[in-house]
Amino acid sequence: MNRYERDLPQIYLKPGEMHFADSPTLVVTVLGSCLSITMFSRKRGLAAICHGLLPQCGGDKNCNGECAEGFKYVDCAIRKMVRLFDKHKVKRSEIEVKCFGGADMFMREIQRPGVVSVGRQNVLTAERILKSEGLSMNVVDVGGLQGRKILFYTHSGEVYLKRLKKSERKDASL
Repeated sequence: MNRYERDLPQIYLKPGEMHFADSPTLVVTVLGSCLSITMFSRKRGLAAICHGLLPQCGGDKNCNGECAEGFKYVDCAIRKMVRLFDKHKVKRSEIEVKCFGGADMFMREIQRPGVVSVGRQNVLTAERILKSEGLSMNVVDVGGLQGRKILFYTHSGEVYLKRLKKSERKDASL
């Protein structure tokens, strides 16, 4: 990490939030079953990251990303982020997408036959919505039993990931 990166403004992204950047910023978030999607346009120098808690908007099965609590839901958050890139006339082919989180944090979820954990539902929803928007994931680190801490550099699109040990998870936002 060079001096410039140490001096970047930092933002801690809480569950249900999104950050869109056109200037260098370091965005940090902690994930359990939640999912973070990063989008980056190298050509335009634009970046976005969300921290979705739940897979789908509860209000409207055909949500277009315009609901009030959109960043709380993976489907709406992705749609809203894509619309921001559309506003800036970024072509889908220019958007690099990365996906993190979706862990099976609660053993009771993964021990019941036929039950799909919230983390897995978040991942499946992201895959479906990204495909419907003409996007694919360039980097994926999802699932498992461990939470993650991610650092997203909005000026480069780089993401650094740390897997959290069980003792670190109790402090993490899920």
